Amino acid sequence: MTGLALMIALVIAISLMILAISRWGVHPFIAIMGVSLMLALIVGLPLSEIPGILGSGFAGIFTSIGIVIILGTLIGLILEKTGAAIKLADMVVKVIGPKNPELALMIMGWIVAVPVFCDSGFVILNPIRKAMWAKTRTSSVAMTVALSAGLYTAHVFIPPTPGPIAAAGSLGVSNYLLMVIVMGTLVSIPTLLAALIFSKYIAKKVKSREEQGIWDYQKSVAELVLEYGEIPSGMASLSPILVPIILMTLGSLASLLAIGGLPGQIMIFLGTPMIALTVGLLCALRLLVSTKRMSDFYELTNETLKVVGPILFVTAAGGVLGKVIVAAGFVDFIQVNAGIISRAGIFFPFLIAAILKTAQGSSTVAITTTAGIMGVYSDPTSMMSALGLSSPMAAVLAVLAIGAGGMTVSHANDSYFWVVTNFSKMETQDGYKTQTIVTFIMGMTAMAAIFILAKILL
Repeated sequence: MTGLALMIALVIAISLMILAISRWGVHPFIAIMGVSLMLALIVGLPLSEIPGILGSGFAGIFTSIGIVIILGTLIGLILEKTGAAIKLADMVVKVIGPKNPELALMIMGWIVAVPVFCDSGFVILNPIRKAMWAKTRTSSVAMTVALSAGLYTAHVFIPPTPGPIAAAGSLGVSNYLLMVIVMGTLVSIPTLLAALIFSKYIAKKVKSREEQGIWDYQKSVAELVLEYGEIPSGMASLSPILVPIILMTLGSLASLLAIGGLPGQIMIFLGTPMIALTVGLLCALRLLVSTKRMSDFYELTNETLKVVGPILFVTAAGGVLGKVIVAAGFVDFIQVNAGIISRAGIFFPFLIAAILKTAQGSSTVAITTTAGIMGVYSDPTSMMSALGLSSPMAAVLAVLAIGAGGMTVSHANDSYFWVVTNFSKMETQDGYKTQTIVTFIMGMTAMAAIFILAKILL
């Protein structure tokens, strides 16, 4: 299937999936897998290849973030059970102020997501979000949206996150990464401000299961402290989060600066998220020892697997849908028909990335694919030149425009959507009202800021 029929089939498939989950009460795993199989059959993928496509999409998610989510969740549970999360919440509130917990989480997320994927970052920081909610009683939903937005913004705009680095390389501005970082930070400001305003607004409309009294964090902070007994020190509480972030940052720098020899290899090895979080887990075990809870480690591990299982399977189902969409030729269709909307200027890379993001779920895939379509700014035969984006600054802004499209929008085929909604105890339909809407607002706001900068600087 090609052309308009392919587009119609894709729209119907995504619409049917959303209806099945939000209106008909079908479990997300069944809905996504069913729609994926249906789409594969309708678009005419070879029957002999469909099982392999479904299997590779499913396995790909486990390969990329499965172990990371398990390790991060285990660290989070240890932080919760030892009272370390309560200590971290106290530390953050003291720095930002008790009246601004959403802002505190947003800034924290933005910083953490520079070296860490937003999925991993949310898993790492979620215990702090829950503990801060217990302390301040500010809306759990508002805190979730703020944290998600902070992580997501850095994920698509700020190197050394892989997406922006890959886009900068494809567009020929690898030597201008500092400019990408500066301009990305500038674009982040209005984007985060819009998300912060929305987080406070949507908190009046949506309540999570935490706020409905179904979760343990309805207890007061004083009651929680009494249950924990002795609370760990600030540095000990921070180390399971801070150490992995430092290791991942050093690993990113080693790759970015091409540090050779054994030191570079060690830094890259330790900076791998799976290894960095393993080191973080070792730091967390010290909390169990110091609070005399080491005997709880087996049960905490067992509880982690029970919590993570549903999240991983639904997330993997989203990977299956993305794989089917790619195999159906959607990306090829965009490349062939790119000239139709080539007069859109700086909006062109945004539109392409937004279409790819919405269709297949992965921001990184959308960013890197769009960057490949655009080509090097200095190549007279590239799409960049055809759009008049033929200077280094134009290419930097194009990288950011691709990033803005890469965040528009997060919904059921995006692993980050399921990480945010499941870990924050929100229903799927509330995820559409929060995560999907805020990513749309952020993408539009970011693109508006990029357009204004283009008018000024180009």
